[in-house]
Amino acid sequence: MTTPDVLRLLPWSGPEGKPCYLSTDDSDGHMSRLADSIESIQLGLATQLLDHAHKTLVDTDADPEELRVLAKDLTGALQETLRVATSRGHRLGTAGARRP
Repeated sequence: MTTPDVLRLLPWSGPEGKPCYLSTDDSDGHMSRLADSIESIQLGLATQLLDHAHKTLVDTDADPEELRVLAKDLTGALQETLRVATSRGHRLGTAGARRP
């Protein structure tokens, strides 16, 4: 097992929106692969949403409700993307700290 300061922030939240962490030294274990897969899906969906946002914002006939929904979806995607970036940044920092 890893030490508490080397926990992996997972790409989903627990009860009440609290962060979930994984404590493992097996980066190829089932839970690590599941987290990697979900991160990949989240980033892919964010990319698709960004493309949709570009198209919607150039549409001068875009409905205000559609723009509100887009803003809500973009906010959620940004939150997930920041969680992925934070998790990966922590793991990169840990990997760098282990190098001689």
